[in-house]
Amino acid sequence: MPPEMNVLTGTLFTMLPKEKPPAAAGPRTIGSVMSRLLARTGYDREHGSDVLETAWQQAAPVSLQGSSQAGLVRRGVLDVFVSHSALVQEMGFHKREVLARLGELVPAEGITDIRCRVMADAGRDDAAR
Repeated sequence: MPPEMNVLTGTLFTMLPKEKPPAAAGPRTIGSVMSRLLARTGYDREHGSDVLETAWQQAAPVSLQGSSQAGLVRRGVLDVFVSHSALVQEMGFHKREVLARLGELVPAEGITDIRCRVMADAGRDDAAR
């Protein structure tokens, strides 16, 4: 193809041919279809959060067990909600041990850090999640 001139910058560029869309790969397995369906509906995350909450209750220090709850894991960082700002400081003292314990309990989550946030009703049974 002949090069074209860009009127604004005065540079030459070449028009690239459009790529063809990939051909259909054929039938999919039921496992891959179900996996995508569960991911789209959010059911997999809901089940995962129950597992993570159980692991948090086992790994959390005694001082945080009744007044904290696990949130989501994003980029390896677990959000933990605590009911009081003093508990954020308390978590700082226990962070290494808790990270090690969570690594044993839920290695698939890949938790590398914990971020504490204050939420007034954290840890209560009737707390909206």
